[in-house]
Amino acid sequence: MRYIIIGAGAVGGAIGGRLAEAGHEVALVARGAHYEALRAHGLRLMTSEGTRTHRLPTVDGPAALGELRPDDVLVLAVKTQDSEAALEAWGPAPVAGGGTAAERLPLVCAQNGVESPRIALRRFRRVYGVCVWLPATLVEPGAVSAAGAPLTGILHLGRHPHGTDETARRIAADLEKAHFEAPVVPDVARWQYAKLLGNLANAIEAVSGVLTSEEGLALFARVRAEGEAVLTAADIAYTGEEEQKKARDNKIRFEPFDGSERGGGSSWQSLDRGTGTIEADYLNGEIVLLGRLHGVPTPLNELLQRLANTFARERRAAGSLPVAELVRLADEAVAFVQEERAPRP
Repeated sequence: MRYIIIGAGAVGGAIGGRLAEAGHEVALVARGAHYEALRAHGLRLMTSEGTRTHRLPTVDGPAALGELRPDDVLVLAVKTQDSEAALEAWGPAPVAGGGTAAERLPLVCAQNGVESPRIALRRFRRVYGVCVWLPATLVEPGAVSAAGAPLTGILHLGRHPHGTDETARRIAADLEKAHFEAPVVPDVARWQYAKLLGNLANAIEAVSGVLTSEEGLALFARVRAEGEAVLTAADIAYTGEEEQKKARDNKIRFEPFDGSERGGGSSWQSLDRGTGTIEADYLNGEIVLLGRLHGVPTPLNELLQRLANTFARERRAAGSLPVAELVRLADEAVAFVQEERAPRP
């Protein structure tokens, strides 16, 4: 199978580069300065084993790649806010022998959140969800750091909305030869919702910096509890912490190669690069949506969603809001909702 990585940034670049190292045919899809750097110099992938440069076919859309092949696998690795545009571009792409990508090819959503597989299912017949545990950073255009060791990442994989099939098992086998663990599970959404709860910290990290202080960690515990209450009200199952710990224990260490402190995650990186967009609508915003649907107040996640979007839109510096100020705003948001819901005399 040939893997077409739609969005060869941090996660997509790490997956594509590792698959290429394992001998699989890979094509990268990128845009802007990253596209230009990949075309000119190849993908520079930094892992615990050293730095390698992979000169892979790189395109900015399906037309540049030409007719797709029946054995192609599309790996969607853009941020969720960019999914619709990517699916609109790749869905109608013709496949050799007849039909389109949406009709004939498997689409693997390797993204944070839970919304992209649902968006994809409107266009693509065969959609696969992935719970992505993969510490990776787009260091600069053309260069990706994947600091996980001894495994590069753990990628739980399954059909969306549920089930498994031979294609999932073949993809998983390829990933497992490429420094990933890739369990094939019939309930991948359960893993994705568990990851979503962890990703509620992304907005805190983006606006106030990497979570290291007791104050910041205590705020995240409150934000997560709000998310858990919403999932319970919505009767949505998610993997418990013990099961997650058992799946990950001693398999991935987060160790930057130069000995520096760990950088921020995907949302922090969006602000740091000044992209103008951020994934908060599909992380904290998912909890807000479910809370509104099921009558559960979500003042903390609403605040974080709003702040993250404001920071992205106004291109404010990542981590520039002091944690103490964020906690003060959070307390005010909770107090306002409590006052609103209090019985009136």
